[in-house]
Amino acid sequence: MDALRRIQVGNALGAFGNGFTVPFLFVYVAQVRGIGAGTAGAVFSAFAVSALLVLPFVGRAVDSRGPRPVLIAGALAAGVGAMGFGLATTAPTVMAAAVLLGAGMAMVQPALATMIVWCSTPATRSRAFATQFFLVNLGLGLGGLLGGQIVDTTHPGSFTLLFAIDAAMFVVLALVAGSVRLPKAVHLPNSPSQVQGPALGGGWRVMLRDKAMVRVSVLGAVLFFTCYGQFESGMAAFATEVVRVTPATLGVALAANTGVIVVAQFLVLRFVERRRRSRVIASVGVVWALAWLIAAAAGVLRHDAAVATGAIIGTYALFGLGEVLLSPTVGPMVAELAPAHLLGQYNATFALVKQLALAVGPAFGGALAGAGLFGPYLAALVGCSLLIVVLGMRLGRWLPTSVDEPFRGVPAAVGSAAVPAGEARSVPAAV
Repeated sequence: MDALRRIQVGNALGAFGNGFTVPFLFVYVAQVRGIGAGTAGAVFSAFAVSALLVLPFVGRAVDSRGPRPVLIAGALAAGVGAMGFGLATTAPTVMAAAVLLGAGMAMVQPALATMIVWCSTPATRSRAFATQFFLVNLGLGLGGLLGGQIVDTTHPGSFTLLFAIDAAMFVVLALVAGSVRLPKAVHLPNSPSQVQGPALGGGWRVMLRDKAMVRVSVLGAVLFFTCYGQFESGMAAFATEVVRVTPATLGVALAANTGVIVVAQFLVLRFVERRRRSRVIASVGVVWALAWLIAAAAGVLRHDAAVATGAIIGTYALFGLGEVLLSPTVGPMVAELAPAHLLGQYNATFALVKQLALAVGPAFGGALAGAGLFGPYLAALVGCSLLIVVLGMRLGRWLPTSVDEPFRGVPAAVGSAAVPAGEARSVPAAV
């Protein structure tokens, strides 16, 4: 099995383990251990805070040490955190486990993205990131499905078993990462970012001067705020409180989201990877604007239960369609904008942007939902979706052609040695 396949399998198994635990965390802490809903909510905040504290340092560690040791350390830390959840019986031990699990997973994400970049080429990178997204969602879905058959709120031991499985999968991920033979060179496009990076210095200074990366980060913040940041807060509140769908129906809607991802990912990939990435991202804004309008229609038609329920399920399905358009575009774009010596830091910075959006999104949705302002809430998210269209279209002006259109050959950047059209430059990889 080649290096990329090993990485993908390990990542899928890690997601499979997460699927066993993530859907049941709130119930486990609040009810099974009897620690209370307040602490259960604080657990999710601890995930976000620990990730935000760790991510600024992860990129530098990836670039100086290589992605493999960072991924192994993160996976083992997350495994200890997961097992800590299974054994925790008090608020302090639960919070400690949450901090360790959140920090470990924050270390894994940019290190894993960097390993995928190392093991792919510009011609295969979009497919590699799409495969990662597909396997993660498949693993989460299967894990949640099997975990739901095991859990019993009257038997805490059943939850301990779930967390033990999650911990074991993190250990497997660490073992798989340790067994991967990474290539000796990284294939990155000869983009202006790569050429200018070393001359500008290191770290944040480079990224802040990289206008394309700054714009991608702003666009990423809007993307993650508009969709992922609303799943568990405002959208769920709107569906249950206004449309009056049952929690079971909401589960069906989430399953529809995962189903669309699993079914459509490779169906749309060939179409997506031959198009300009900036235009594909702009099309995501169109899809999500339609999704939020259908959600609004569900609120208007809530007295017709069948139509309203179908509209909510359709909303989540359209979110999934937007996600499968994003997965082959944004990750490769960030990687290919990076100077080779800052690849880990670019990946970690974008992960930090995502984490910030995921922290702000639920707060925004929860505040408006709590005030009953669902009309302004939906209008704001339609507006955010249209903003994605505008930002995506404008982003194309700033991206090097080799990044925006990876299948179209371009001349080497000014000031660098000539590179044949369509050829990527191989850069020695850190070990």
